[in-house]
Amino acid sequence: MKREPILECDVLVLGSGAGGLSAAVTAAAQGLRVIVAEKEDVFGGTTAWSGGWMWIPRNPLATAAGIREQIDAPRTYLKNELGARFDAAKADALLERGPEMIGFFERNTAMRFIDGNRIPDFHTTPGAGTGGRSVCAMPFDGRELGPLIHKLREPLGVVTLKGMALASGQDLAHFYRATRSLKSALYAARRLSAFAWQKLRYGRSMHLVNGNALVARLLKSAADRNVDLRTRARAIGLLRDEARVTGARVEIEGVVHEVHAARGVVLACGGFPHDVERRAHEFAYTPSGREHWSAAPLSNTGDGIRLGESIGGAFDGALDAPAAWAPVSLVPQRGGAPGVAFPHLIERAKPGVIAVTRAGKRFVNEASSYHDFISALLGTTSAGQEVCAWLICDQRFQRRYGLGFSKPFPFPVAPAIRSGYLKRGATLAELAAACGIDPQGLENTVSAYNTYAKDGFDPQFHKGSTPYNRVQGDVEHTPNPCNAPIENGPFYAVKLLPGSLGTFSGLATDANARVLDRNDRAIAGLYAVGNDSASMMGGCYPSGGITLGPAMTFGYLAGLSLAGAAHDDTRACSSIHIKGTLQ
Repeated sequence: MKREPILECDVLVLGSGAGGLSAAVTAAAQGLRVIVAEKEDVFGGTTAWSGGWMWIPRNPLATAAGIREQIDAPRTYLKNELGARFDAAKADALLERGPEMIGFFERNTAMRFIDGNRIPDFHTTPGAGTGGRSVCAMPFDGRELGPLIHKLREPLGVVTLKGMALASGQDLAHFYRATRSLKSALYAARRLSAFAWQKLRYGRSMHLVNGNALVARLLKSAADRNVDLRTRARAIGLLRDEARVTGARVEIEGVVHEVHAARGVVLACGGFPHDVERRAHEFAYTPSGREHWSAAPLSNTGDGIRLGESIGGAFDGALDAPAAWAPVSLVPQRGGAPGVAFPHLIERAKPGVIAVTRAGKRFVNEASSYHDFISALLGTTSAGQEVCAWLICDQRFQRRYGLGFSKPFPFPVAPAIRSGYLKRGATLAELAAACGIDPQGLENTVSAYNTYAKDGFDPQFHKGSTPYNRVQGDVEHTPNPCNAPIENGPFYAVKLLPGSLGTFSGLATDANARVLDRNDRAIAGLYAVGNDSASMMGGCYPSGGITLGPAMTFGYLAGLSLAGAAHDDTRACSSIHIKGTLQ
């Protein structure tokens, strides 16, 4: 029998999002030989499509800006938010080692960060912060990646301007103000001109922002540390001996290899957002698993979780929510291809838009977090009914802020209407008929909303009442950045469906990211980070960046643990008593 080719390394990382690359770079910085195996032909996973923000309280950038808080404040917030799901060991690992992680990457790699010192937590429970707990990757010149730039996943197309991504904050704000401010118009013109030249010269934008910048900086750091970066490399089974996981069988460019990893394997395959069978089991509202639309890459099909389970890793599905919920709309594609999920993360908080059910009634504070929005929709939808809602606005709103995939002025609205993505009506009743909404219910709801919105109030759901609401609104609109009447037709609507940005349920892990078996013992040589591990937030969503912050931190801790630079022996390691390979 022909022997499979063998590759040798100290650490094998399966997947190339923030968690996996964080582990890879950290381990390589400790002198270990690292291979990263990515099953797609590009690196970056869901991270490359994300906003790139990380929730890291007490981070060095906040401290440098004079924002100093004791660990008890964010710990209290997590205790109040997570309740029975609060894991003290993991919370302390994030709060104590997260700032250390930021410092490590700043000192030793190509990572550079910008602060989110004005970004508040989602909720106002005790311990909540109004800023200083978030960081994001600094924009990056893609040309510094050299040939690797063509192996970087491009930003999610439906949320870009023809491929040009906009960073949250001033970058996005300038584009919103471009038709009302000469300064912003000039800024937008410069950005668009630079993008056009880069697109012509390189085939894509070289001004990388958000999650794309985060992955690019991690890839540059990995390359600088001689990490062996492989694409089209799909793991098909773990290798093991009597004591530990020793590597994996990986199909690389169509050829199966045995990859021997002397220290261990890190699972970082992005969770199960496109595993229909597991979705059907974990998502209560979707009996077939198909009534859900994720904004994560289609390749995130639960590979890492299945690999972990195959040798006894425990799957933790006992969370408050199995996924990071987000409202999405489906953008029609040419040729009848399935629609692409557009995540509605921004415009819901702007003044002059509401969300209604088919009965024409509001059900939530529209400026609340994307996760809270869908949680409320799931809670208000009766069993057997389609889970959906409609965002409703008038002409003024659509032209100023856009509505989902339909961009604001000067972009034309007609294509979105012709495709069926956007519904339009000269009156609210006409709009309701086009959407299948109860017309009287919609008219009553808008009338009641307008009565108070003109003065900035929302007595029904208190839109604009929290720091998070207000920072997402339009700061130039007074007296409330989140409220304005809906009164001047034509009126527009877009249909919202239940979606996610990724999954929360996953493999049980300890505070060093080691995978645990069903007896709560660590499996020697096996780690899981990112969405392959069960979220340390217990299925709760207390703030933006609670996926990538822990992903980077626990990736860092996994890298240190694999190098022997950090140990947690509070749980004994379980042995694997059957020799061989899992197919």
